[in-house]
Amino acid sequence: MDSKRKEVLVLEDILGSNKKIASSIRQKLLEHQILAVNLLSSPGSGKTSLLEKIGQKLQGKYRVGVVEGDVETERDAERIRKIGLPAWQITTHGACHLEAKMLARIFDQIPADLDFLFIENVGNLVCPASFDLGESLRFVLLSVPEGDDKPKKYPEAFITSQVFVLTKCDLLPYLPFDRERVVKEALEINPKLKVFETSAVTGEGIEELCAFLESELEKRRVKNA
Repeated sequence: MDSKRKEVLVLEDILGSNKKIASSIRQKLLEHQILAVNLLSSPGSGKTSLLEKIGQKLQGKYRVGVVEGDVETERDAERIRKIGLPAWQITTHGACHLEAKMLARIFDQIPADLDFLFIENVGNLVCPASFDLGESLRFVLLSVPEGDDKPKKYPEAFITSQVFVLTKCDLLPYLPFDRERVVKEALEINPKLKVFETSAVTGEGIEELCAFLESELEKRRVKNA
């Protein structure tokens, strides 16, 4: 058996095992009526800042928890805890993405009475797109400073997501970024994407994004009642 064939078989085995564990997680989330959101993006796109704003908006009305995935440190989890939300850290020690088995290891620590569970994946637009975590929704984030050419360069992240969040929109007046182009190309890749334009600095789009999340939670609970 050649090395390329071996590589394909190993990858198929890894993804098959991941899919099985993700399915088990999804069933548990469904039983507990928890809406889980997996956030994908490049490093520095503003995932944690967005989660801080969403958390501040939803807490008090809903029970919200966050899982933080990072190669090293608990810095992002510490930021989330500072705003009063529970956060669980998954440190991958070099792995460029989260896998369902990593989430499964800490799942018993996550309260069953949550309304929302946000999973901040490792900063990477490539590998995380291939690994289902059992989430209810997948968000792909793109920040204005990254440039408007990313959807077609990293299509899998957009194909596998249901929501596209453009972040750091307060910087649009200062950078050569074609907002219409990036949205058009994202929708060409995945016409079903919901698109939100946000800024954690000004608060732009946060209310609309939270309203969408609340609507999704209610819709899924009614459906699964």
